Amino acid sequence: MLRTSVCLVAMLLVVGSLGTATAETAAPGPAAAKPSRMKLTIEHLKEMRAKWALNRPKLKACRKEVRARGLVGDDRWFYIEECMDRT
Repeated sequence: MLRTSVCLVAMLLVVGSLGTATAETAAPGPAAAKPSRMKLTIEHLKEMRAKWALNRPKLKACRKEVRARGLVGDDRWFYIEECMDRT
């Protein structure tokens, strides 16, 4: 009985340490992949929208692409920004 308890505790410690090591190595990956994608500020968003308003047909096409891709939140605004910068 004592041996079973000791084995169970040892197994839980190993599994717990593996889960922690995996979480530590997985966290920096996505953050390092997109360092330029920071949270949009209201001022930056207003500047972008004012610039885009000058080219309404292109903005309409970019918004259509965004809807087709199903993007939401900041991803939507970053995609529109990239789309508007394309020639």
